[in-house]
Amino acid sequence: MPDMLREATESDQEMIRRWRNHPKVRQASHTTHEIGEREHARWWSGVRADPARRVLIYESAGTPCGVVTFSEHDRVAGSALWGFYFDLEGLWQRGGLPPARAGLGPAALAYAFEVLGLAVVRGEVLADNAGSLRLHREYGFVETGREVRETDGGPREVVQVECVAADSDRGGASPAKPARRGSDQ
Repeated sequence: MPDMLREATESDQEMIRRWRNHPKVRQASHTTHEIGEREHARWWSGVRADPARRVLIYESAGTPCGVVTFSEHDRVAGSALWGFYFDLEGLWQRGGLPPARAGLGPAALAYAFEVLGLAVVRGEVLADNAGSLRLHREYGFVETGREVRETDGGPREVVQVECVAADSDRGGASPAKPARRGSDQ
């Protein structure tokens, strides 16, 4: 069964919250506190009310194993901000983290460039999250800036990254070969 992304549904909500509350996911996030049911319900309600936001479930071999979000979708600029996290506990138990890491990015970029019609996917990574920075580079993202931002864990350096569709200058998009810009590859 091939890897795929699907729209998250109401029945996915507890799974999404459980994955997001994993200590390692919280540590790598702008919001580090444990997210309660009410806070999660408000977030989900906001997602459902905003057509510029998408929450997707990444499945590998038919098993849900990650969440991909797209927000700040600017149709005029052809860009959106993405984020993702994995079912760390389940993937560790199944030994499936390396294949999920390898598959999520290409699936998400294909969705962004083909389904959403984006030319640019932007991201924000905490500077001390070396694993995510490396993964973004593997997915074809390049660093575009840095800033210190206040998070609920205190001030932290945030790295801005982006991935440009390979043929975005021709009005189309190809997820197969994201353009690599810059010299930090």
